[in-house]
Amino acid sequence: MLKNILLAGAAIALLGGAASAADLPRRAAPPVFVPVPVFTWTGFYAGFNAGYAFSESDTLRTTGIGALQNNVNAGLRRANVKLSQEGFTGGGQIGYNVQFTPGSGFVIGVEADAQYTDLQRTQTDSIFLPVFNPNRLTNTYRTEVGFIGTVRGRIGYAFDRVLVYGTGGFAYGDVTHSVGFTTGAPTTYAGSRSSMETGYAYGGGIEYALPTESFLNFFKSSAVTVKAEYLRYDLGSRNLLVASTGGPGVGYNTRFRTEGSLVRAGVNYKFGTY
Repeated sequence: MLKNILLAGAAIALLGGAASAADLPRRAAPPVFVPVPVFTWTGFYAGFNAGYAFSESDTLRTTGIGALQNNVNAGLRRANVKLSQEGFTGGGQIGYNVQFTPGSGFVIGVEADAQYTDLQRTQTDSIFLPVFNPNRLTNTYRTEVGFIGTVRGRIGYAFDRVLVYGTGGFAYGDVTHSVGFTTGAPTTYAGSRSSMETGYAYGGGIEYALPTESFLNFFKSSAVTVKAEYLRYDLGSRNLLVASTGGPGVGYNTRFRTEGSLVRAGVNYKFGTY
């Protein structure tokens, strides 16, 4: 009898414990962790730029051939003429970057760009020195850089979305030079040349990656970056023969040097990995 009572009590206790356990709240499943993607500068990009261009070595130097050097010494043809240039520049660029480590780390790349440059200047001097020549002399100088292009390497360091870099490489440009000397007499000296000149360019800049949902992201690219950049170019120097219309080999030599700087801002659209 006692044994039956004890078994019944144990059964009742087990049933009561099971009912209590059923009333306990269920443990929620742990949340799924989704890592935030780390920004990388690796990938192809294309964009545009605009800014300010100005010349640096802008002194034209003239020497006379043979006895005509006496005209230069007397000031009838100026030995040195300052012909500074400045203006707007605008164009586009394409490139590819490789970042060695995600987040912060070294970045290398290559970039090609081409831009219009409003670098042109014409100067006309009227010279009257009757002690040396009874005629009024007119000297006209013109120089122009129509556009500049470069193909450069880039190396920098990324602090997550901020990239600081240096750059350097090949440069080319459409350059035009012309000089004309006239007097009251029919004698005239003239020379001109227009050619594609080559040289080098170097500089540096800073670039920042905006959030992907930036209002500037018209093309739905993986990132939009903005940059500020300084670039110095040097396309070398050339001698221009300002020859007499009265016969070959008689005239002047004017030496031009084509070098200057670009200060510009740009926007790039990056395509590829995040």
